[in-house]
Amino acid sequence: MSNAAAAVGGQRSGARTQQYGLANLSDPERKLIGEVLGEGEVAGVVALPDGTLAQIRESVLAGIWRVRIGPDPAHEYVEVGAIPQIVRSAASDLTSADIVIGSAPDGAMNVQPLLAEIRERSRVWRFGMRAHVINLTLLPMSVIDLAYLQHSVGNGPVQLIFRGYGTCRVHATGIRNVWSVQFFNSTDNIILDTLEVGGVPIVALAADEDFQDSAERMQEIIKAYFT
Repeated sequence: MSNAAAAVGGQRSGARTQQYGLANLSDPERKLIGEVLGEGEVAGVVALPDGTLAQIRESVLAGIWRVRIGPDPAHEYVEVGAIPQIVRSAASDLTSADIVIGSAPDGAMNVQPLLAEIRERSRVWRFGMRAHVINLTLLPMSVIDLAYLQHSVGNGPVQLIFRGYGTCRVHATGIRNVWSVQFFNSTDNIILDTLEVGGVPIVALAADEDFQDSAERMQEIIKAYFT
């Protein structure tokens, strides 16, 4: 816990994450860590190539995550960083590098030029570039357009959900560097539907100011529990 507290104090959003395995701890010790870290507003799953799932959960301290891979006995660790590395790796390695654009179905309006835009943006995006956001809510898209768009980009290996005043759902599509980001109100009606071409959407990432705040709170928690 002290190592994690020190790590989060020096962490930055673009830096490599730091992991702390829990395999050497007893069940009561792992349970205690779960109580100390708690459960924050962000959770998700990552589908891995061998068919197993990785479950991720941000703690009540932004930038400190609990990751559990596979069924019992699971591989568990605490990770400090903007987002667990397994999210970035899966979204990069387990998705297609290009979109196959077929013939538009009958009744389609604007999906073909939109797919061409997504393909061009995803091809040229590189780490460090600003994300390109496409607001589907504001575009004149028919039901047929939206269905064909979903069919074309497909589903990727990462699903994240954020619960606060409303809900935000972030899904990696089947196309590398293309993400679905949807915001819902308290009655679960969608209020903003976007596609982002870029890295992991910023809404999912812990920011630099979050790390410093979490470091201070972690030190307070350690004193309360262990001194």
